[in-house]
Amino acid sequence: MKIPIKAIIFDLDGTLVSSSLNFTIIKQAIGCPAEQDILTYVASLSASQRQAANDTILAHEMHDAQSATALHGAHKLLQFLQQLQIPTAIVTRNCRQAAAVKVNQCRLPISQIVTREDGLPKPNPQSLLSISRDWNINPHHIAYVGDYLYDVQAANNAGMQSILLTFGTDKPYQAQADFQFDNLRHLHATFALSQRESQ
Repeated sequence: MKIPIKAIIFDLDGTLVSSSLNFTIIKQAIGCPAEQDILTYVASLSASQRQAANDTILAHEMHDAQSATALHGAHKLLQFLQQLQIPTAIVTRNCRQAAAVKVNQCRLPISQIVTREDGLPKPNPQSLLSISRDWNINPHHIAYVGDYLYDVQAANNAGMQSILLTFGTDKPYQAQADFQFDNLRHLHATFALSQRESQ
């Protein structure tokens, strides 16, 4: 790692837990253009249209939450971080209700969870920087781990170390991330090695 990591913030869907959300279908259901960010589109609607769109999105998210499972390596990595007393949090574009179901159902030992109701959604760095202030840790010493472009952009915008999980798939934006790992097990092994070398 470039700079010693003192804390880690995670994305949720596709990073710590599985997700079967089909955004193409959701966008079609609410009339969102395929190329537009879904949350930006919803924010542009009238109050009544926004409520209807949010209800549709919530229904999809809650259905997805019921079948979520922890990704392989998630529990071992989080337990390892707990043993080292390294603070962890989750920042997700998911809604609070679905995020809570996923975290509880998958038994993730993370209590600090920031959802789209709590701050501006990624790639805006607001939520990441708020956690940095809560922890009183310089953003440069915090890593943000995710699996999508918005995660990398949010970390870079916050001045944090951006870690992209690729799961063996080349992504057109992966060069924007400070580090890329195939999966959580690979991240765990590398982080454990860097901790040993720093001692």
